[in-house]
Amino acid sequence: MPNICIIGLGNPGTKYNGTRHNVGKDWIKSIATDCDLKLHSKKKIESTTAISSDEKILWGYPNRYVNESGYSINKILKNNNFELEQVIVIHDDLDLPIGSLKLKIGGGHGGHNGLRSIISHVGKSFIRLRVGIGHPGNKVDVTNWVLGKFKPTEIDSIQESFFKFHNIIELLGNSDIQSAQLKLNSE
Repeated sequence: MPNICIIGLGNPGTKYNGTRHNVGKDWIKSIATDCDLKLHSKKKIESTTAISSDEKILWGYPNRYVNESGYSINKILKNNNFELEQVIVIHDDLDLPIGSLKLKIGGGHGGHNGLRSIISHVGKSFIRLRVGIGHPGNKVDVTNWVLGKFKPTEIDSIQESFFKFHNIIELLGNSDIQSAQLKLNSE
């Protein structure tokens, strides 16, 4: 049985691929490609998942919209007997500069509807990998911002943060969250 479950948030449908809101889901798909993992959509848990070759990590993403992620994550937890503390959720974060990463245990939703859904369905003691997507500067522009694609000038920063994430996967698979935090903060 895997030690940890890493879930990327994102909306279903190809029109959302590459959007700011889908950074978590897109990263899971990239990991699957990089590591030659076969992602399988599972109706029972309303998610798409794969297990790492060393069987330490269950990778996945909900097959629901971001604001309904809690339903799927609740099913993943129950179906795989995970404790909430074994779950890492990768999500976009408006409050962080583009490409910055923060690994955090627990907390509130910070206005993120995906986190709000997860907290309401399973609690808040899960681990979050917050991926900075920047802020449009005006609150009324937030919806279009998160559903928009990254600008060409931002793609390098997002790619660099993906590589930083890639460098802590082994630590995450060994449930060594503290070392992963230190490594992220030192880069």
